Amino acid sequence: MANAYPKLHNAGWPGLVGKGEDSEPFIDLETMIDLTAAAEVDGQKFDGMDIFLSLPHVDIDSSDDELKKWADLFRTKNLVIGSMVAPIWAPSGGSTFGSEDERKRFLDMIKKSCVIGNKLKDLGIRPYGAIRIDTSDSPENWSKDPVGNQKKAAATFTEACNIAEGYGERLAAEGEICWGGMHGWKPMVELLEMVGRPKTLGFQADMAHTLLYILGYNAEGDALVGDDFNWNKEEFDAAYKKLTDKLRPWTIDFHIAQNDGSVFGSGSHDKTGRHCQVVDPKGKLDVPYHAGFWLNDNDGNPMKAMKHICWDGCMFPNSVMMEQKTWNDILGAMVEVRDQHGWN
Repeated sequence: MANAYPKLHNAGWPGLVGKGEDSEPFIDLETMIDLTAAAEVDGQKFDGMDIFLSLPHVDIDSSDDELKKWADLFRTKNLVIGSMVAPIWAPSGGSTFGSEDERKRFLDMIKKSCVIGNKLKDLGIRPYGAIRIDTSDSPENWSKDPVGNQKKAAATFTEACNIAEGYGERLAAEGEICWGGMHGWKPMVELLEMVGRPKTLGFQADMAHTLLYILGYNAEGDALVGDDFNWNKEEFDAAYKKLTDKLRPWTIDFHIAQNDGSVFGSGSHDKTGRHCQVVDPKGKLDVPYHAGFWLNDNDGNPMKAMKHICWDGCMFPNSVMMEQKTWNDILGAMVEVRDQHGWN
């Protein structure tokens, strides 16, 4: 019998992130929904999508009628909504370790996202999922006062937790090398521990982004491999285990992704772990195998820490994203992850 969990989601934001001005055109959410709904592998389909609360997708200031239209559209495609990306960056949001005004704008976006999350639950279209956040500022700015800025970020995240708890929501901080205070695995763990609210604030692990944690890309002192590392499987797996042992206890949201060990940025998005196609021969990850490092405990038993997992493949060329084969390949890999590491 096939495993029922975790549910398999596609992401809507690859149609937005790295697109727009100075890059390729946005891909609207309706198109992303259609591509997701059309994907099929051996009779298995995507169960839902995770979304970005920002125009030209879902407006953070959506009316009740607009949210109902989105809910109805997802329902007609037999998809649910899971986790949501809060638009916590300027100009709508602001830095977690910036000025009082910037931190207030950050928290305003948390509240608005929680309100939308609750409304989508009431509409019966969002049965699970978290709200994705980061520190909304660069490692360069953070490094001007590492101790002080980490304390500010922790204080802002703590206030965000207070807001989220009032709405019954959880926050998932996505570790990426481009976010100050989250740019390496050590500051990421430190920040989570400083807030100390594991029932409300957890970690969102993206397989592409976290791969660069072991290399110490923006935190050289935190590298888990030596300068002569050449992707030898034994050394790679040992480093990957060290990383996941530190962050897995905090992980509440998980992104299946592939990475070739490099960084990339386009449009307005800073350089971060390069997302590759799941079948890319240059990919360093054995996706189904390495997903188990995150999804299972040290005895190989499912952690069951989340009800769904999501694909993340940002900054792909539009020509790749408009090919149905792209999404069938992704779904196939995710089915394999669930077959190997899922549960009922």
